[in-house]
Amino acid sequence: MKKRILGLAFVMALAGTALSSGAFAQETKTIGVSIPAADHGWTSGVVFHAERVAKLLMAEHPGLNVIVKTSPDAANQANAVQDLNTQGIDALVILPSDPDPLVNAIREVKDKGKFVTIVDRAPSVNDDTIRDLYVAGNNPALGEVAGKYIAGKTPDAEVVIIRGLPIPIDQQRQDGFDKGIAGSNVKVLDRQFGNWNRDDAFKVMQDFLTKYQKIDVVWCQDDDMAVGVLQAIEQSGRKDIQYVVAGAGSKDMIKKVMDGDKMIPVDVLYPPAMVGTAMELTASALYDQVPVSGTYTLDATLVTKENAEKFYFPDSPF
Repeated sequence: MKKRILGLAFVMALAGTALSSGAFAQETKTIGVSIPAADHGWTSGVVFHAERVAKLLMAEHPGLNVIVKTSPDAANQANAVQDLNTQGIDALVILPSDPDPLVNAIREVKDKGKFVTIVDRAPSVNDDTIRDLYVAGNNPALGEVAGKYIAGKTPDAEVVIIRGLPIPIDQQRQDGFDKGIAGSNVKVLDRQFGNWNRDDAFKVMQDFLTKYQKIDVVWCQDDDMAVGVLQAIEQSGRKDIQYVVAGAGSKDMIKKVMDGDKMIPVDVLYPPAMVGTAMELTASALYDQVPVSGTYTLDATLVTKENAEKFYFPDSPF
């Protein structure tokens, strides 16, 4: 992915000018925000930050109304987007539960000339025919950073992998991991889906522990799943697993890194606050009258004991 957002610095500079001068302050606009329901830790963080930033934006722009809708699955989310579209929104910010089934609903909003920002999970069609802006974490880098860390720290490791859901960003992370371990002696014993769910990951890890007498390292794509993985390892009494690498930057995992927990020596950032960044950029597009388009990609930072404190937010729900 390329970090590409046209005129971003100029947009943000003008945003500050507009806010300080009161320009466009009374202009009535509506932003619809469609996100998944809080079905696990990361999405609970998404809901938290969406609601937090909605309040901030409405305080900054007295004429702005931000409507946040949560949906448990793609079918319900498509209905939510259609409902927002009938309410006369000026812009849509959407983090799809499953992107491809939502393409038609998103396109209906774009075809009305409304500003569309897609967050995190891109559909197969992800160009200016369906959206104006794409804001996301770096999914390939999340996997690659984890893979490079394991290959460097434990070059002959036998690894089991707990994937997320069978959707495009999962494959991007998996491809990144494979790139990260390329050329090393790291051996992947097995890969199974844990559905970004701690209970499912617990069951998958139990199966791995039964199936394989020796496991050096576990890579799982999500901090929530790491909770289930650690529980399974603890219950088994196994001592061969050296450590677990996960990702997202949950406060619990960051705290473990800060405290020097040998089972969680690092974490890889994939912040749910990206939805707030997307909302702020969308508001700038509406109010500052400067074109905002393209792709904005957040870094997949490796969190270590040395830098963990910078990423620890104890008041966050995730």
